[in-house]
Amino acid sequence: MANVLIGATGSVAAVKVPALHEALLAAGHAVKIVATDAALHFFDPAGLPVSRDADEWPAERYQRDDPVLHIELRKWADLFLLAPLDANTLAKLAVGLSDNCLTCVWRAWDPAKPVILAPAMNTLMWTNAFTKRHLRAIGADFGASHVPGHLDDATLLAQINDRAKNFRIVSPVEKKLACGDTGIGGLAEVADLVQAVGEMCRSA
Repeated sequence: MANVLIGATGSVAAVKVPALHEALLAAGHAVKIVATDAALHFFDPAGLPVSRDADEWPAERYQRDDPVLHIELRKWADLFLLAPLDANTLAKLAVGLSDNCLTCVWRAWDPAKPVILAPAMNTLMWTNAFTKRHLRAIGADFGASHVPGHLDDATLLAQINDRAKNFRIVSPVEKKLACGDTGIGGLAEVADLVQAVGEMCRSA
């Protein structure tokens, strides 16, 4: 079993974070959560082990040898599960922006340890050309280079997952989304995310 860090971003699918936390605990993992401020619009962090921006940058001035939260979280975690991963944070990951605690964990992450991305967004955001571009760029950073950009979604993700080391993308699902649109973009089922975590732990 592993120390799993859930990275929760500002997708409506963040409403599933408490259930994901509970399911991972039930599977025997230790779990912490790092959430963007936007993610906290969608679930109540009370009673959950949630770190947020305010915890890393409190009002008190930094003193030498104070712990640096994003580094402490990276050291603790064996696996980083970004679920749900919204379009905005996906873009940040692809280009290395580090403007909140979660993206600082990503930038400081040890690539020898596994990462799972579980995107969730509106269908037209998912099918936007930027999304494939960003997924291919991140995949290449984990060793999945030369994946063609013209592939359909399923083939693209399969090739990235097959070629990348310590990295997996769990595809969003087709459903009626919170915005009322119907299409691909819903977060994968909690059980599928827990299964992906187990598989990545065994292969790491």
